[in-house]
Amino acid sequence: MQHITTKDKTQPLIFISQRMINRELIRIKIVQLTYAYYQNGGKELLKAEGELLYSLSKSYSLYNHLLLLVVAISKEMRHRVDVNETRAKREGTPMPPRKFVDNRFALQLEENQMLLDYADQQKITWNDDIEFVRKMCNLVENSQIYQEYMAAEEDSYEADREVWRKLYKTIIQENEDLDAILEEKSLYWNDDKEVVDTFVLKTIKRFDPSNGRKQELLPEYNDDEDREFACKLFRASILNADQYQQYMSDASRNWDFSRLAYMDVVIMQIAIAEMMTFPNIPISVTINEYVDLAKLYSTVKSGGYINGMLDTIARYLVETGKLLKPIGEPRGKK
Repeated sequence: MQHITTKDKTQPLIFISQRMINRELIRIKIVQLTYAYYQNGGKELLKAEGELLYSLSKSYSLYNHLLLLVVAISKEMRHRVDVNETRAKREGTPMPPRKFVDNRFALQLEENQMLLDYADQQKITWNDDIEFVRKMCNLVENSQIYQEYMAAEEDSYEADREVWRKLYKTIIQENEDLDAILEEKSLYWNDDKEVVDTFVLKTIKRFDPSNGRKQELLPEYNDDEDREFACKLFRASILNADQYQQYMSDASRNWDFSRLAYMDVVIMQIAIAEMMTFPNIPISVTINEYVDLAKLYSTVKSGGYINGMLDTIARYLVETGKLLKPIGEPRGKK
């Protein structure tokens, strides 16, 4: 599989779904896998479809790995404090503070039943990367976030949860050593990390002490509807490619269609497939979603160009009766 990365790391990714694999992530994966499908010769559709579903499952695996990294760091920090306590007792020196290792959010995450069950079923652990975990502990201890937390008088669950949210954003979200380790574990994760980070941060924010070990993590799917959406959209994009590309060619008018960035063609092809295949998704929603993806995965000018092209194509399809839903207004037209 060939991998593509975002052009603009500063582009915000906003996910509001209450499950891990939602429509936004599915669209991202279909763009990636469709592009790779053509780059690899455009053969074996069933195999490519299987890779799409496998890729989505690996995203969920990464989500759990990153939550378990928080647990691994917390456990190693506790081990350090335990060692220092033993030394302090032996030498008669002051006992080390336990505020961080008794962090209520981290302890609740460590005991989370969904996370424990997934880790046991999938046999995942950070034990083989203990030197990396220790390096992460050093980063925590040397961070201003940690120092301020330890010095603060506030003692609340909210403060415990917030310090881990800040630490995640500071030492885990952007960490080249972690990126290298994750790439060794799975080739898929290099593409997924930026997206999955948003799910982890949302999960941290949602934790409630009253839920104890039964706090719900984001499930992989809510039901089979999103899995069906993924397969149906992917197949429609590939099987009807010639027709969709003809719509693009007709709509491009004075623009040389052959000179379009190939990623632009792939993104518009999938967007048209979504318009044509899913009557309950408003046209404006589809256009806005794929314009955002163009800003992430293609050229600087792609977003505006694709916005105009898809709007023109949608209006043509509605006017000719090929598309039976209202046109609406894409974001750039309002």
